[in-house]
Amino acid sequence: MLDQPIARIENLRVEFQTKDGPVVGVEDVSFSVNPGETVCIVGESGSGKSVSSLSLMRLVEFGGGEIAGGRLLFDRKDGGEIDLVKTDQSLMRTIRGNEIGMIFQEPMTALNPVFTVGRQLTEGLRLHRGMTKQQARDRALELMKQVRIPEPERRLQQYPHELSGGMRQRVVIAMALACEPRLLIADEPTTALDVTIQAEILALMDRLKRETGTAVMFITHDMAVVAQMADRVVVMFRGNKVEEGTVEEIFENPQHDYTKALLAAVPKLGEMRGKPAPEPMRLLGVETHDTGPIMGSDEPLLKVRNLTTRFAVKAGFFRRTVANVHAVEDVSFTLNKGRTLSLVGESGCGKSTAGRSILRLVEPQAGHIELDGVDVMALDTNGLRRAREDMQMVFQDPFASLNPQMQLLDQVAEPLRNYGQTNRQELQDRVAALFDRVELPRSFMRRYPHELSGGQRQRVAIARALALNPKLIVADEAVSALDVSVQAQVLNLMMELQAELGLSYVFISHDMAVVERVSHDVGVMYLGRIVELGPRQAVFEDPQHPYTQALMKAVPIADPRMRKSERELNFKPIPSPIHKVGYVPPPSEYEEISPGHFILTTDSGY
Repeated sequence: MLDQPIARIENLRVEFQTKDGPVVGVEDVSFSVNPGETVCIVGESGSGKSVSSLSLMRLVEFGGGEIAGGRLLFDRKDGGEIDLVKTDQSLMRTIRGNEIGMIFQEPMTALNPVFTVGRQLTEGLRLHRGMTKQQARDRALELMKQVRIPEPERRLQQYPHELSGGMRQRVVIAMALACEPRLLIADEPTTALDVTIQAEILALMDRLKRETGTAVMFITHDMAVVAQMADRVVVMFRGNKVEEGTVEEIFENPQHDYTKALLAAVPKLGEMRGKPAPEPMRLLGVETHDTGPIMGSDEPLLKVRNLTTRFAVKAGFFRRTVANVHAVEDVSFTLNKGRTLSLVGESGCGKSTAGRSILRLVEPQAGHIELDGVDVMALDTNGLRRAREDMQMVFQDPFASLNPQMQLLDQVAEPLRNYGQTNRQELQDRVAALFDRVELPRSFMRRYPHELSGGQRQRVAIARALALNPKLIVADEAVSALDVSVQAQVLNLMMELQAELGLSYVFISHDMAVVERVSHDVGVMYLGRIVELGPRQAVFEDPQHPYTQALMKAVPIADPRMRKSERELNFKPIPSPIHKVGYVPPPSEYEEISPGHFILTTDSGY
């Protein structure tokens, strides 16, 4: 029967046992997924959206949860309808992967680091489909081509750590699709991906859904992705479903206050048109300090000239250098005081390496870096240590950059102690003031990182970066893993601090809408070079380089009536940045097309 739902969740309740008694993850949720339909489940972290999907796979029990009530009805290919709550784990093993596929959010933890990609892709096929080794390998190659992985034969021999984040996520998607499941659960599958790869993967999932009639349950907090993918939308808040409707109803006529607040917090590409300088967003239910547009000054703070960073590729018994990864190639720019320069591009384009090279966390091969009149490249260890007071970094993953064994008070106080502030009372007052500044309650000073949400952890990382009153902060994908509403609050916080303290930011991101919101100037990077550089208005409203135009085209728009088709997304595969020793790349040459707006004239490979 075609009109029968593939999966029905009825009155699901999930509880987690903790030291303080049971915590309810999902209170009472019901919805269904029909064949060939995409149902998007939206909400912030902690709303219970992932718990619902893990319950359907019966994986929630392995994470300390228990299904305390409700039914999970699943229509099997040939076995009629069964209630997954009552199914024993041996039958669940047959259903998992074979009939219900799942794409997890974090590809590095979903893949096994000690097995090759080929072995992990073929395992499910041999287990569920009884294929021979050769048949499974052929099918794996076909899947790799379907998810557009370049050089698939070579990739099958590689291990997960040898692939970039986007590639790993594609492998995870290929694994989920391997046995052509009836229901595909995608848990934030594109959160950590670039716009172009995200656009391709969304189009790919849409195409596969149409071709195979698979039902898709898509979990995300990105409203633009919802507009691109969903047929129906379920909005979750604190373990409950607060609204459900077709994608048009939700976007054009939201009923619940929470849905309205979610949609209001989405930064939309193009909404800064005509505005010369960034300004904080107005958020529903959140007080913003009206700072007005942040103009910055004309006085240069950071000058980067001909920055080049390469990593050696070693091989053979003597570990000789046989090639170099050209991560950053001849990059130059100037950042003025109190302003934000954003570096955008896909993963592997060298933007993070450029940020780390400026702080000399990675040693550049060549180039000149000057911070407020100090030649950073000429400094010895002691000089560099002193210069680091003026330049700080906020990393992408706050959980990895905070120490899990230290209280937050000590972590934020650590830079102050390192640089000679030792009076305990003064330290505590200073840290309390920093917590106030990033709008965290002072009671959090006694907590540990795992007791905070992602957005709160990122605020702690910002407080720690501010501890020494730096002049420059390099923010490397500082908001890419956060929920829309939390992301909007953290961005507002960064802009308010810029207005108050005159901070300068090098903001590294792949999210074009966020970049448009915060930047004064934008540099678009491709294969280690800046291909277009200029004031935000010039680059966003009149992109000249073909790569910038392709990037803009890939950004999903939070409007279900403006969906992108796969035909529009014809991206060229990215060439390899690895060159043999002795290769001399041409220098970067630019043409100025309007005041301050430059495009690369050297062949960039795009």
